[in-house]
Amino acid sequence: MSEIDRLDARLLLLLTDEPRLGVLECSRRLGVARGTVQARMDRLEQRGVLTGFPPAVHLAAMGYGLTAFAVLEIAQGKRAEVTERLRAIDEVCEVHATTGEGDLLVRMVATSNADLQRVIDEVVDLRWVSRTSTSIALSTPIPSRVRPLLEKVAKADSPPPARG
Repeated sequence: MSEIDRLDARLLLLLTDEPRLGVLECSRRLGVARGTVQARMDRLEQRGVLTGFPPAVHLAAMGYGLTAFAVLEIAQGKRAEVTERLRAIDEVCEVHATTGEGDLLVRMVATSNADLQRVIDEVVDLRWVSRTSTSIALSTPIPSRVRPLLEKVAKADSPPPARG
């Protein structure tokens, strides 16, 4: 596991809150040298901790007000093939390989119940998908988040990193 220290966590929290901040402004707000911030960002990217700066897009505001999760049972050994076919369905937002009852957990969005039925039909029609079970999300009381984990590291009892 790639660990991060307090400065890494503080930098990631800053970029989480304001992803458009430049390196110079980050260094000013964190009280460290510009080169330190750049080196930390480079290291976090190289280690795969920092994966990019995509904009946060609210799918419901785009017209995709329905979110559903489908558990897929697939033919043994066909995960890569099914995943590739799922990638071709625009409304499929996320796919996780899982243990337990199903093989894949798929998060999908739709504009209406009828549109969701169309998306589910596309998923069910995929070769090597043998069974699905779909649930509609009624609300999202806790959206995807990393802030609590970053705050935990940022507030660790270790002394702050050396300046420079």
